[in-house]
Amino acid sequence: MTERQQPPPSGPASSLAVLALADARLPGGGHAHSGGLEEAVHRGTVTGPHELREFLRGRLHGAGRQAAVFAAAAAHAAARGAPRSHWSELDTEYDARVPSPAQRAASRSQGRGTARAGRTAWPSPALRELLSVTDSPHHPLVVGVLVGASSLAGPKDAAAVVAYLALSGPASAAVRLLGLDPFAANAAVAAFETDTERLARAAARTAALPAAELPSTGAPALDLLAQAHRKHHEEEVRLFAS
Repeated sequence: MTERQQPPPSGPASSLAVLALADARLPGGGHAHSGGLEEAVHRGTVTGPHELREFLRGRLHGAGRQAAVFAAAAAHAAARGAPRSHWSELDTEYDARVPSPAQRAASRSQGRGTARAGRTAWPSPALRELLSVTDSPHHPLVVGVLVGASSLAGPKDAAAVVAYLALSGPASAAVRLLGLDPFAANAAVAAFETDTERLARAAARTAALPAAELPSTGAPALDLLAQAHRKHHEEEVRLFAS
C-alpha cells in the first residue's frame, strides 16, 4: 500500500466522541429509523430472533459496510484538513452508491440531526466545511467528521460507529415491532462483534483513497424494502420513518 493510501493510525475506541455517537440517546434522530426492519416485519420476513439475526447480517454487510467506508474516509479527511471540494466529492460519491431515494433521504435526515448535535458538542473547521457544501449531509460523513476531528480517534473508530449503528438501530426497533425480549435483541447485535471489527479495519484501509475510488457495496433487498416502506408510510401511519 502506498503512503498516500495509508490512513492515520486510529486512536483508542474509548474516545468520548466515539462512545457518544454510538449511543442511542444522542439527539441525532436515529431512533426514528428502523433500517428497513419495519417493512420486513410487515411482510412477515422477520418474525423472531433468528430472522432478526439474518436481517442484521444483511444490514451490516450491505448498508453498514458502505457507510463504514465513507465514515472512515470522512474521518481521514477531517484529520488532514481536506478542502471544501473534497467534502463535495464525498457527498456526491456516497449519494451515487445509494440507489434508493428513500435510503438517501433517511441518511440525510439522520445526518442533519447528528450535525446539529455535533455543532454544539464538537464544533470543528471540518464540520463547517462539510455543512458549507450541504445543510443535509449524509449521516456517515457527519459521523466521520466528528470522530476525525477528535485527537483520540480515527478512521477505524468512525467506521465501527456506523457499522454498529447499522445493527443497533434495527435491533432496537425489533423490540417495539415484535415485542422482542430486549436481551435477545442485544444478543443478536453482539453476535456480530468479529464481523464488525473486520469490517471497520477494512474500511480504515481504504480511508485515504480518492472519493471516486472508494469501494461500493450493493444491498438491493434493503433498497426495495426502503422504497416499499416509504410508499406504505405515505398511505398509513407507521412507527418508523424508514
